[in-house]
Amino acid sequence: MVLTQSKKLDLWTIAPDFSLPDTISGKVLSLWDMKWEKGTVLMFICNHCPFVIHINSLLIELTSRYKAKGINFIAISSNDATSYPDDGPEKMAQHAKRLGYNFPYLYDATQEIAQSYSAVCTPDIFFFGKKLELVYHGQLDSSRPGSEIPLSWIDLRKAIDIYMRSWEIEIDQKPSIGCSIKWK
Repeated sequence: MVLTQSKKLDLWTIAPDFSLPDTISGKVLSLWDMKWEKGTVLMFICNHCPFVIHINSLLIELTSRYKAKGINFIAISSNDATSYPDDGPEKMAQHAKRLGYNFPYLYDATQEIAQSYSAVCTPDIFFFGKKLELVYHGQLDSSRPGSEIPLSWIDLRKAIDIYMRSWEIEIDQKPSIGCSIKWK
């Protein structure tokens, strides 16, 4: 496991569009098809990363809570499935169904989408506003595997809540920390 910190992406950057296969439904989905009126959270995750495994317990709760408020969630795995077969599309579908993911879990086989977002770690979290402008890129909270800090999702929740209340951004954005994306 290589501990990696997310790279800074300029706020207000417009989300690059993409079309990727959803491992759950089998359909090819585009960002514009999945964009919701009040905002969209894009998460680069994978099946095997301890940092992602650590957050899975609250992931469905968080997504359910904010979907009810008009925020959509999308997950993408960009890991090289040849070197990391547990992160391939078939295993992703099994993983998502077993955990009850209530959001698309897309596979970026070429890794072009991760590169277009400057995503480097899992989890790497981006929150885009109603016009798909980047308003938050950072950690979910300060909890890490093995730490005594409980999961709270405070950083992401605060950013979403501030944006939804005032259409402004939360300036204090701490980078995500996790495993590196497994590049080809």
